[in-house]
Amino acid sequence: MKRLLLATTLIAAPMTAMAEPEAYTLDSSHSQIVFSYDHLGFSTGYGMFSGFEGEIMFDQEDPANSSVEVSMPLMSMITGWEARFEHLMSPDFFDGQEGDMITFTSTGIEVTGEDTANITGDLTLNGVTKEVVLDATLNQVGQHPMEEKPWAGFSATTTLLRSDYNVGAFAPFVSDEVQVELSVEAMKAE
Repeated sequence: MKRLLLATTLIAAPMTAMAEPEAYTLDSSHSQIVFSYDHLGFSTGYGMFSGFEGEIMFDQEDPANSSVEVSMPLMSMITGWEARFEHLMSPDFFDGQEGDMITFTSTGIEVTGEDTANITGDLTLNGVTKEVVLDATLNQVGQHPMEEKPWAGFSATTTLLRSDYNVGAFAPFVSDEVQVELSVEAMKAE
């Protein structure tokens, strides 16, 4: 009887093997990070990062087995006004230099619904690494109609405290809290 069970287990094992995560490369032309903050109670300031790079190891069958890694140059920040960009890169805030990078590396994924998850990871910004949680949604997975290859789209939100990353100048007049919205597309890697 033991031999029969062992033989059945060995035969069935390859058929029940779980799918491995597949590599997806961010589509830099259709991926954006938008941030917003309160400015003295009079207005909401906005900025954006676009054209950044990253890879998603996506396990569609078991999303908790997925991972994300993204990096972008700090100097790629877009504010819509050159003087604001220069002020943000000044010693008042980032003291930004060419080559300064912002990175995010996931450390865990908790599936919260059919198409939603909390992605926990390490965000390194201004030389400081802190754990953040992204409230993420899988928008769509399927064949891209123009590229004719597998594609995936995700969106996510989180809130950061500027002071956590040593860029809290003028708080609380300029809000310490920064709202972050991400929208990314990724193509299955070749």
